Amino acid sequence: MHAYRYGSVTVQTQVLIIGGGATGTAIARDLALRGVRCILVEKSDLNAGASGGNHGLLHSGGRYVSNDQEAARECKEEGDIIKRLMPQCVEDTGGIFVAIEGDDERFIAEYPAYCSRCGVPCEQITPEEACFLEPTLSEKVIAAYKVEDASIDPFKLTLLNMTQAVSLGSRLLRRTKVIRFDIHDRRIDRVLVRNVDSGDEYYIEAEQVVNAAGAWAGQVSGLAGIDIPMNYSKGTLLVTNDRINYRVINRLRRPSDADILVPGGTVSIIGTTSVPVEDPDRIYPTVEETDLIVREGAEMVPVLERSRFVRAYCGVRPLFGKGGGDGRTVSRGFALLDHSHEDVDNFTTITGGKLTTFRLMAERTADMVCNKMGVAEPCRTRSEPLPEIDDCRWTEPGISPKQWMRSHESDDIVICECEMVTKSAIDEIRASLKANNEKPGLVDICMRTRLGRGACQGAFCGPRALAYLYESGEYHGQDGLIDIGRFYQERWKGIHSILWGDQLIQAELMESIHCGLFDEELYTPEA
Repeated sequence: MHAYRYGSVTVQTQVLIIGGGATGTAIARDLALRGVRCILVEKSDLNAGASGGNHGLLHSGGRYVSNDQEAARECKEEGDIIKRLMPQCVEDTGGIFVAIEGDDERFIAEYPAYCSRCGVPCEQITPEEACFLEPTLSEKVIAAYKVEDASIDPFKLTLLNMTQAVSLGSRLLRRTKVIRFDIHDRRIDRVLVRNVDSGDEYYIEAEQVVNAAGAWAGQVSGLAGIDIPMNYSKGTLLVTNDRINYRVINRLRRPSDADILVPGGTVSIIGTTSVPVEDPDRIYPTVEETDLIVREGAEMVPVLERSRFVRAYCGVRPLFGKGGGDGRTVSRGFALLDHSHEDVDNFTTITGGKLTTFRLMAERTADMVCNKMGVAEPCRTRSEPLPEIDDCRWTEPGISPKQWMRSHESDDIVICECEMVTKSAIDEIRASLKANNEKPGLVDICMRTRLGRGACQGAFCGPRALAYLYESGEYHGQDGLIDIGRFYQERWKGIHSILWGDQLIQAELMESIHCGLFDEELYTPEA
């Protein structure tokens, strides 16, 4: 039951996956490797939720050894698997935990024992050694431990998982929202979905339905009349203009605000916060949060007080269960729910967890789904490498200038000078999207490359990319002007809370382009 009938009233597949984050796409890959075909629907775009709103930190487990030992052990095991089987998505930087004068000395002394109980390697080094490894560290460091942290590219990771799944017969339907479940005799007979761009509605029939919607998992389960207890915790992060650390730097204390600095290619990312929110669709970074992050982060790395920040962004942690306060009391473990207990036999939810445990979450979910379907094929993602695919390489910071320097093509125009995104990179993304019967837009290209992610945040490359897409025949009439409005609004969401110093000057220039050239109004977040 996996004939695809696009353009007709009903589409059929074996498994329908709802949610296009790291977990949803990994489930699609896992099932595809077992010979099970899927359709994955995503109401926005890949990584639009927590998978695209995080540090990009591949946890060693060291952060959770004191308060969530199960999560620590899972992070350790899964981090090793990801480094071995998905190295193209990982920069194996290593990491250190550092304590500053005034930090809890009892916690500092007990930290190695916490790590030992969870099987998380750590090595004590002197403050002098730590400052030699990371020259930007505060002179007030009083203790340090080396751990096995790394940074990971969640965008490349998700694209690679989904691309392999598609190559094995599955389908991706972006900007497709689930509207209704039709349930009879304890089964979801069909699912009504709507294309959010065109408004077209049609049904998908599937043997099994998997809810991997992250922070929206409760909304999706609600369509089946099932209540899932969710705790929404917003985390805000800041992106520096330059890379200021070689390895991941963690504050040696119980998890708190602004205590992780992650290097990612050409930049560093500092965060995060944990703020309870009611609606995962209504979040944005605030000035108060950015001030807090800079103030707290500078205790560990003083240069942050003088750094230029080019962007702030946030995501919502989909924490399973009801917790108090800021959500840090809720486990970072995941929950796999078989809704047969709520009288819907072919419905499964996977929620909670962390980016580092995405593969394990997918494996456990695929095991449950295959058991329901009578499929005996074992999981292969625990042993089979994730293949490298050229179309997915452009999210890597610094890759475009390398490719451009190697090519020496005189007509390969640089569209984005900050991140050296070239015409050829955009052409590859356009071709990839069209192969999936999708029309490329600026926001789509931005997510799949580094376009608009540099210091100017799209002020110059946005119009250049717009002009190129008009010249290439992608846009006609007012289409491009509408699309660049969406592109600018998306960029502005991450700028309004960091308007000081050089970035304020940059924003004034950006505003003149928005309002003068394109007659656009700047985005203002709702209070």
